[in-house]
Amino acid sequence: MTGICVWLAVRGIPMAAVVEAIRESNFWSLLALSAPCYLLSVYFRALRWRHLVRPIAEVPRSVLYRSTALGFMANNLLPLRVGELVRAWSLSRDTRIPLASVVGTIALERVLDAVTVLAMALGGLAYLVAIAPTGPDGPSELARVLGEGSKFLLPVAATPLLALVALRLAPESVISGISICMRPLPTGFRSAAEAGLRHFIAGLGALRGGSHLLWIALHSILIWLVTGTGPILLGFQSFGIDLGGAWETLVHAWILLGALGAAVAIPSAPGFIGPYQLAFTAVLVPFGVAKTTALAMGIVVWFVFWLTLTVQGLVYLALGRTSRFELRRGPE
Repeated sequence: MTGICVWLAVRGIPMAAVVEAIRESNFWSLLALSAPCYLLSVYFRALRWRHLVRPIAEVPRSVLYRSTALGFMANNLLPLRVGELVRAWSLSRDTRIPLASVVGTIALERVLDAVTVLAMALGGLAYLVAIAPTGPDGPSELARVLGEGSKFLLPVAATPLLALVALRLAPESVISGISICMRPLPTGFRSAAEAGLRHFIAGLGALRGGSHLLWIALHSILIWLVTGTGPILLGFQSFGIDLGGAWETLVHAWILLGALGAAVAIPSAPGFIGPYQLAFTAVLVPFGVAKTTALAMGIVVWFVFWLTLTVQGLVYLALGRTSRFELRRGPE
């Protein structure tokens, strides 16, 4: 998948022009201002994760931050989003919470991220459709594409959330249905799978309601509307990309974030290289950004993201009691 995404992202683009665009960008300002955004994002994620884990156990913020940092680092250095398993294993090891329950909280977190990012992208698409000019033959081609994209994003955002709500509201019904499907399998495997599923459902306890849901929503907004949008806006400024006024630029950043959220969900090489750059060219080029500039921005913004979170994870790895060998063995 990585190779396909890289090919789609770079095809027809002269790499010499991409290198020149990178040289002309304000890289050091982008690095200096974006790095704090990424570090704040990890902090807000740790705060949100604390509320997601609270129905199971009280966990210190420092432990959650460390596990989150290690997970991001592992995602940047290992393929197939192994970092999600690394941080689940790290937290389970440090707190003795059942691993399946921790995985349940991470699954809920991923759905919250998907819903938040896709809602931002959906709102942005709806806004651009509303302001798109209409000619004598009806809406422009861009408006039609944006409208179709809006129709696609809504069920994509709703489906995983509804599945987790069903697990939370009717766990026994879901378990019974899955048990029926597993009848041909050995008894021992079925028992272990059912026990793991019950621990997983326990990790969805944050869906029970309460004031902590407001904190989860607030942290999700801070993660994406502030720390997630910031590096994109800084990237636009660094590469001199003009997408209209301040509001129009913000809307385009939200749409790009939605594409990035979908891209990094694709199993790929370490650090999401390939899908990350494809998201930039796929979103920005139709809005009039030159292909070379879109790809150059995708490379530089990705590198700042990769460098910041990898270095942070390596620092925690050096200071902590987790070895690189354990990080590889833990998810196995």
